[in-house]
Amino acid sequence: MSGIVIDAVDKSFGRTEVLRQVSLSIEPGEFVAVLGASGCGKTTLLRCLAGFEPVNAGRIDIGGETVSAPGRHLPPEERGIGVVFQNYALWPHMSVVQNVAYGLRIAGVPKPEREARVARVLEMVELGALASRRPADLSGGQRQRVALARCLAMESRVVLLDEPLANLDVHLRGALEEEFAAFHARSGATMFYITHDQAEALALADRVAVMDRGRILQFDRPEALFRQPASETVAGFIGEGRVVPAHDIRPDGTGRAQAIVLGQPALLRCAPDEKPRAQAMISVQPADLALLPDPAPAAIPAHVTRATFRGAYLRAEVMAGQAAPVALSLNIAAPASLCRGQRISLALRDGWVIPDPAALSSSQPARTDR
Repeated sequence: MSGIVIDAVDKSFGRTEVLRQVSLSIEPGEFVAVLGASGCGKTTLLRCLAGFEPVNAGRIDIGGETVSAPGRHLPPEERGIGVVFQNYALWPHMSVVQNVAYGLRIAGVPKPEREARVARVLEMVELGALASRRPADLSGGQRQRVALARCLAMESRVVLLDEPLANLDVHLRGALEEEFAAFHARSGATMFYITHDQAEALALADRVAVMDRGRILQFDRPEALFRQPASETVAGFIGEGRVVPAHDIRPDGTGRAQAIVLGQPALLRCAPDEKPRAQAMISVQPADLALLPDPAPAAIPAHVTRATFRGAYLRAEVMAGQAAPVALSLNIAAPASLCRGQRISLALRDGWVIPDPAALSSSQPARTDR
């Protein structure tokens, strides 16, 4: 296993800045996901880590060795890295066995050892019975497992995965998520997973880096990203969060704060060192809201703009508050019935006070070590 240190990396293509002061410290054997919208720079970061692109500034260390820095660029084949691409990158004219063995043959691994390694990893990914088939005869999920087996056979100390589930249907995505988790547990490799799908990132990774416009906004455990976003951008991106204004923030020093939200008093979560503020933005998830019987004292008035049946619950989109209504979502357990235009009363059961950007401006993006 090898740890990864990415320290203040910049990368530009011509005059276009793609990565800006990107820093991440990844523990040996850790599963890290980089999450962001298309064009945020996450694939470029993976390509720099793999050695496909040089960096303009900063450095990348793998296993304590500097592999990328201005004036130093270790080629991909010398980095001990395996890459699983979105399109699998399998040789169509080769069988499963030949695809998995190809890298070992190029590396000069003796035939007896090569055959033993390939047989072992194919059994590990449950493809032993399909060893003689060609990629065209395999399902999308099976092809992805061939790509994983190739990394295992090369005994890669680091495995990079570039949106590996993007081309698969929903059923196969679920199955492959389990396969990636099992692969990580079996191999112990450090895994660096690029995705735009937050459900994948939160389900698979030990920690997730949220990226936007070439910068890391927050690097944290999935539950911390969901419950304690460090910025409005992260709050609006993770889960189904909405960002709502709050007033008269009065922290008690224990991670709780009284506040006024949409005209009503509310008890919110906050950082233990949160300071009193006249106003702040808070992160609200659908589960933080509850439908109250009407009329109800100290309730937040709202009207329904859309209601959709989701099986076990009804999803209601509402405009909440009187002075300056804001759009919110809540889930109501079935059976439930709401219609567009209906007036309802809500209670805010929870919420997170987003840290003051001015207080964070001189510090690095928030992160939590394992």
